[in-house]
Amino acid sequence: MLLTSIDPFVQEFDRQFDRLARQALGWGESDTRGAMPLDGVRRKDDVLLKFDLPGIDPDSIEVTVDRGVLSVSARREEEHGQDDRLFVRERPMGTFTRRVYLSEHLDSEKVDAAYSNGVLAVRIPVIERAKPRKVEIHKADEVKSIKA
Repeated sequence: MLLTSIDPFVQEFDRQFDRLARQALGWGESDTRGAMPLDGVRRKDDVLLKFDLPGIDPDSIEVTVDRGVLSVSARREEEHGQDDRLFVRERPMGTFTRRVYLSEHLDSEKVDAAYSNGVLAVRIPVIERAKPRKVEIHKADEVKSIKA
């Protein structure tokens, strides 16, 4: 997943590749086996990513940033006793990782994260120069160097 503007052709290629991979693996459209569903919101001063991680031990969650790539890893362990016999398994177990490619407009040095009620919230500030700003308009007689 990218958090940067890219060519629409590349976006469509990624969408089609994901669709084909789901078909090849026998997954349905809404089936996210092993994946961490996420919501991303661009706010005024930051980007907020929320990853669904129900039933995950908070101590198993790891968030790293390396060369513009945010990685979230978590592990869900087996929860049944020695004498228990498992007869249905729909919840994926093991280690899950999700990578998000960060835009150069985000400050990867100031990422912070919090886990509550099965949701990991990761906040990434927008760098100051990438924030919208108002440009002052001068009257023609005030500035000689700007020509219309």
